[in-house]
Amino acid sequence: MFRRFKFEAELYDTLEHMPLAVRRKFDLSGLSLSLAQWQNLGRGERLAICHFPVNLEEERTAFATFIREAVERSSQSSLSSAAEPEKFALESPPEPPQLLVQNSRAAGFELTKPLWGRLDADERYALLKLGGGQKVSRNFVAALKEFLEAYAG
Repeated sequence: MFRRFKFEAELYDTLEHMPLAVRRKFDLSGLSLSLAQWQNLGRGERLAICHFPVNLEEERTAFATFIREAVERSSQSSLSSAAEPEKFALESPPEPPQLLVQNSRAAGFELTKPLWGRLDADERYALLKLGGGQKVSRNFVAALKEFLEAYAG
């Protein structure tokens, strides 16, 4: 199943930019794809990537093979391998990292351990990617609003 976040709705028509659910697949597979390489893929290839399963090791292997061949064909370039799969893509921490809590608070949201525990793996990944570092993405507040307001109350 391809996870679609409301705050990324504008991405899904053209897939001009890579949705977070797809970025997670690349992180899980230990692959790195540039924006230019993503955009050189045909829309059908991008859509197939969105729906490609990567839960099992054999699925990640098939995903990596498909991606490498598609990128070589469309970009005449090689796909980069990440040093190792992003740890938080595999398993998010049991409580929100302090920098993420601080960035959430600065955006007007209180990200507590109980709230963090109610988020699913995709939501945690999105928050970590968008607001878990020194630089906060422009979509961070929209993601916080979408995820945390659903559990408020």
